[in-house]
Amino acid sequence: MTNPFLEPSSLPYALPPFAEITDDDWLPVFEAGLEQQRAELEAMATDPTEPTFANTLEALEHSGRILARVEHAFFDKASSDSNDVTDALELELAPRLAEHADAIRLDPRLWRRLEALDARSDQLDLTAEQRYLLERTVADFGRAGAALGDDDKEVLRRLNQELSTLTTRFEKALLADTNDLAVVVHDPAELRGLTEGQLGAAAEAARERGLEDAWVVSLVLPTGHPLLASLDDPALRERVMAASLSRGRRGGEHDTRALVLEIARLRARRAVLLAFPDHASWVTAGETAGSPAAVAELLGRLAVPAARNAAAELADLRQLASSEAGSGSGSDTDGGEVRASDWAWWAEKVRAERFDVDTAAMRDYFEADRVLHDGVFHAASRLYGLEFAERRDLVGPHPEARVFEVTEDGGAPVGLYVLDLYTRDSKRGGAWMNPLVSQSDLLGLPPVVVNNLNVSKPAAGSPTLLTLDEVTTLFHEFGHALHGLLARVTYPSFSGTNVFRDFVEFPSQVNEMWMLWPEVLENYAVHHVTGERMPRELVEKLVASRTYGEGFATSEYLASALLDQAWHRLSPEQADRVDDVEAFEQEALAAVGLDRPQVPPRYSSTYFAHTFSGGYDAGYYSYIWSEVLDADAVEWFEENGGLSREAGDRFRARLLGVGGSKDPLEAYRDFRGRDARVEPLLERRGLA
Repeated sequence: MTNPFLEPSSLPYALPPFAEITDDDWLPVFEAGLEQQRAELEAMATDPTEPTFANTLEALEHSGRILARVEHAFFDKASSDSNDVTDALELELAPRLAEHADAIRLDPRLWRRLEALDARSDQLDLTAEQRYLLERTVADFGRAGAALGDDDKEVLRRLNQELSTLTTRFEKALLADTNDLAVVVHDPAELRGLTEGQLGAAAEAARERGLEDAWVVSLVLPTGHPLLASLDDPALRERVMAASLSRGRRGGEHDTRALVLEIARLRARRAVLLAFPDHASWVTAGETAGSPAAVAELLGRLAVPAARNAAAELADLRQLASSEAGSGSGSDTDGGEVRASDWAWWAEKVRAERFDVDTAAMRDYFEADRVLHDGVFHAASRLYGLEFAERRDLVGPHPEARVFEVTEDGGAPVGLYVLDLYTRDSKRGGAWMNPLVSQSDLLGLPPVVVNNLNVSKPAAGSPTLLTLDEVTTLFHEFGHALHGLLARVTYPSFSGTNVFRDFVEFPSQVNEMWMLWPEVLENYAVHHVTGERMPRELVEKLVASRTYGEGFATSEYLASALLDQAWHRLSPEQADRVDDVEAFEQEALAAVGLDRPQVPPRYSSTYFAHTFSGGYDAGYYSYIWSEVLDADAVEWFEENGGLSREAGDRFRARLLGVGGSKDPLEAYRDFRGRDARVEPLLERRGLA
């Protein structure tokens, strides 16, 4: 069989040969990869010699190379540029890959070898990384059910296969419904308030759908939409919000409510089978949090002041709306009432009045290529000595994806960075980082990572201007990319972002700091027409206004995080009794005081991709959990030179560079000299 994945890629940094890959290549090489790893593991399981680190753990790390190569490439393709073939194949592969993973973790012969190694670990001459690999592998196999009896293992296999299929179906249904619900506008008067660039992007989205004399507002993954802050027409704002909120709950083939209920039920059953009271307990036992109680303690500490601040912000919005009621300035509500669809629009008005800040006008200073080179790359160069050179000779996963070679002092190779910036109907919502090649000294592999964003593509010949939120997202996702690029580990299990889920957001959140750091902002925030730098007073006003709106932002986030916990703290009996998704949501949010209709959850259950298809099940709390570390680390940078090579080298050596090869909280203590304090987070979000 001839297939581009059967042998390691000969391209620089082992970049997958995307130019050679066809849809016909995927299934045969998945078949070959599964067969290869099964044979490798059978040889290991039947090895008559005494288990050693080399013939057991290192053999596990060596196994499945074909499968690893094709999985990295295929799942980026399936999430960023899907088609009917990849959709069907992903549904077919989901239960098979779940079955294959269970065949490894539930093999009693492998488990006995691991137990034997663990029992005499003190007698083994292991490095710190090897000892941690043994510890983590035994723990992961144990949590996966390796010690269960045969009958329970068979039940577990069926549950895992069903769940893999259901979560894949959820993702596909959500993407289809999101595309179907894009708001089509035929009257340009409805779009007043948008800039020429925003209008051009909406026209381009319509053109790509074959629509003439129309504009399309494509939905984003969160409930709110960036254009709600600019659209002057309250009726159109309400149409966009209504479309967003209705995803997955309109009936028909794309309705996700039945999937949500069944996923919650099966996860609850699986948790009890694995000797945990609920799914959240099973998940957090393998994270730094350790238990749902620890998560509840942090979220509960934040919920009350967040709701209080959101109420105060709403009062401000109502006051302004009331004063302008009937003036035709954007409110059609009685007595200045503010709906969820109006919040962002009025918040911009309050921000402009109180702080003299117009975030929409800032887009002229955020031309995408300049933000990338003179902002994102510039900060990484100053901190870590990295250099970036575009490789137009290398083909990425999509024709619009750009490939950059990353080197450091003296031209020493680091890896490849791929950026796929623009939205399209074939790309799932949100923004994320994937490895295309996972770094490993054992396998001699360098890192290749990709960032996917969903920025609206402008009309031909027009510049790509980013919103403030999109600039934040680019810096954030590049923080994940840095984690993948700079980790230097021996074993692929510890590569890059292979860390505890509730720690993985920490490096990316820290990287957001540099977007407003004076030396960085002054370097990239340049007006795309006049060439003038963003005025210093505008920057100062922006910084002064940053805590404004945190009541809303924290409340909408916490509502989703607590909703995620509510679904996954159900026992099987409780889950079986839930038959109404909307009623369950309302009750769960009311219980924590976050049921304010003007502040809907950032993600509602029917389009909560993070928790029902994206690997953050019972783990959406991770963002705020990691932000405790992030805010504390930012305080360290501010006290220790800020944007300096010395500070960057310490952060790289003690946190980014260790990947998953060390307990993350131990790594943080090594960097900071102590545990993180929660006070910097409370101050940042105005919750102190």
